[in-house]
Amino acid sequence: MDFNQIQELIRMVSKHKLSEFILKEGEFKLVIRNQSASESAAAQVLIPAPQPVVTMAPPPQAPPAQAAVTASADASAAPATPAAAPAADSNANLVAIKSPMVGTFYRSPSPDKPSFIKVGDSVDAGSPVCIIEAMKLFNEIESDVKGKIVKVLVEDASPVEYDQPLFLVDPS
Repeated sequence: MDFNQIQELIRMVSKHKLSEFILKEGEFKLVIRNQSASESAAAQVLIPAPQPVVTMAPPPQAPPAQAAVTASADASAAPATPAAAPAADSNANLVAIKSPMVGTFYRSPSPDKPSFIKVGDSVDAGSPVCIIEAMKLFNEIESDVKGKIVKVLVEDASPVEYDQPLFLVDPS
């Protein structure tokens, strides 16, 4: 079973809101558990050798109701809330290119080569934007939108989670 198949299983478990999925093939055992929204989803691959564990967590976000309670309880938070609103509006038309897997993010195909893309570059749907290394496999990640790169959200050679935004693209 390759990494893409495991990824597809994780998506299906999440889509169908299954609490647990177990797959056994010979000595290979895959366990995918989907926990409540406040906790992270975990996938665990069990083999006779050491057992690696992959944990995926959504990007931290404060629920809107909680932010409203904080703003009303603390008078000093009121000025900060309007300042944050224009920033959110300016990002409203941007599209995020997200990581399709857990791994290590690389902006270029090798250390001595230039980056695939930089801020200000135009990308087409299907053009490579980065590489994510997962289990010693280097996966070329392609853009799913056409537009202009506005921001790179991840540092080179840093770990990324499944569905973590990597780039912001202005599709206009």
